[in-house]
Amino acid sequence: MSDCDTKFYRMTRQKKIILAVLKNTQTHPTADWIYEEVKKEIPNISLGTVYRNLRILKETGEIRELNYGSSYSRFDGNSSNHYHFVCTECGAVLDVSLEIVEDINQQVEKCINAKVKYHRTEFYGKCSSCQNSFAL
Repeated sequence: MSDCDTKFYRMTRQKKIILAVLKNTQTHPTADWIYEEVKKEIPNISLGTVYRNLRILKETGEIRELNYGSSYSRFDGNSSNHYHFVCTECGAVLDVSLEIVEDINQQVEKCINAKVKYHRTEFYGKCSSCQNSFAL
């Protein structure tokens, strides 16, 4: 999308609350979970409104959508470059902050003479809770 194609979206009350819900959780929730949380503040909000605002927040780069091949996406209020660990047992998605993230972007840019906007890498395995529960 070029600068001329950039759309302007108003920061509505719904968007503010959805964004606040996402920024205040580390769980990478589904749209349904976000909807239930937002309903506590705006009881008459529809699920469609939540989905529409999540799409807009994603388009504007304020949040990230995480799709792991399942029938639903998860959303991340942390739009900075970082990695994720996905537990293959319970499905938890955890943030992984590594200093190497920006270095990889620069290496790829140099290698192919392009500008990297973002990249995505996930790690898979058993989280500490699942490891401990199976050790009993």
